[in-house]
Amino acid sequence: MTQHAPQGHPTHAPSKRQGGAGKALVDGSNVAHSSEGGEGRLRNIELVVEKLREDGFDPIVVSDAALRHQIDETAKYEALIDGGEIRQAPAGTDADYFILSFARELDARIVSNDRFRDRLESFPDAQDRIIRYMIVEDEVVFEKRNKRRKKQ
Repeated sequence: MTQHAPQGHPTHAPSKRQGGAGKALVDGSNVAHSSEGGEGRLRNIELVVEKLREDGFDPIVVSDAALRHQIDETAKYEALIDGGEIRQAPAGTDADYFILSFARELDARIVSNDRFRDRLESFPDAQDRIIRYMIVEDEVVFEKRNKRRKKQ
């Protein structure tokens, strides 16, 4: 969405707050399932959110409706949804679309290991927004490059 600067010049929504790194949308389902095993781990989402805050980001977690049936700590997860700390895409919809749309609208980064290949035509800027990650022994490491590598 375009905003107008005080001088009347159009600008894009700011991506950085004072002293912050801006907003980061967390692909909650992708992060929850990044560990071995079939069940999603709420702890993975908590760890990623903590690390983003440490790095100066304002995290927004978006998950698909199916995650509530796949997560290990169901009651705690439901409380986070009820409290607005996790946003859930409507049942029967594609959470990837919401994540990519919100990222564009908010000029935000996306924390996910999903490549969103089926959405690149509609969201060509998505690859430049993605922050890839690993979680090993409850430690989160983010890939630090800003732009996608050029194929050689």
